[in-house]
Amino acid sequence: YTGVAMIAGLPWPLVAPVGLFIGGVGAISVFKAVYIDMRELKCACMGGDSNVPLGFVSLTENLMMVAAALWMMLT
Repeated sequence: YTGVAMIAGLPWPLVAPVGLFIGGVGAISVFKAVYIDMRELKCACMGGDSNVPLGFVSLTENLMMVAAALWMMLT
């Protein structure tokens, strides 16, 4: 929703809170799964055989979504 809404030119008050919520929930759930529960997240691509550090990648993606939402709200 957030990316499509930004491309469509919707005003930031409609876009930023949704991005902040989605990114925040995602970041918290990935952090809990990887760093607290010590689960190993595997990439579903290529049948799960790839050795991609999906926990770090997913956490980075979600934190960047939070950062983008905060940037929209503060500037």
